[in-house]
Amino acid sequence: MESTNLRPGHLTAHQTAQQLGISLDGVRQLVRRGQLKRSGGSPRQPWYAAADVTALVLKRAERDAA
Repeated sequence: MESTNLRPGHLTAHQTAQQLGISLDGVRQLVRRGQLKRSGGSPRQPWYAAADVTALVLKRAERDAA
């Protein structure tokens, strides 16, 4: 179940996975590797800053274009 009290400028784990085109496990791996930081929520329903996710999307697009 997704959080209904999401702060502006944040994305849920599901939204983050969708933006990045990866699975929820992929999001957890990015956090574990230090490439993405949680910015709120709870341990079971983390939130991620939309700006951080956008930066990661752009970084991946640059890498794929090269």
